[in-house]
Amino acid sequence: MITITDFLLVGAGLFCIGIYMLVSKSNLIQILIGIELMLNAAILNLVAFGRYDRFNNGGQMFALFAIVLAAATTAVTLAIILNVYKRYRTIDPGKIDGLKD
Repeated sequence: MITITDFLLVGAGLFCIGIYMLVSKSNLIQILIGIELMLNAAILNLVAFGRYDRFNNGGQMFALFAIVLAAATTAVTLAIILNVYKRYRTIDPGKIDGLKD
């Protein structure tokens, strides 16, 4: 039987991988993937806690809300990345010198 500890360990592993990608990558798309991994780890934890609380479905409701928010923020972030690429011709955050008009 899979216990809540197993879910929490997988969630912690995903979160650590997401943090590593966030601090080590120099590409905006890879940074976005790291943030999404961290968000998916949080969603996994919410669902795990909701699964083991038989009388309350709050974990699943929060997870569904988080998934909707993640989809919306990903769309906005990709639009911003495309505009930055169109202006600077790079998606390396270190090469973007400033937000000038």
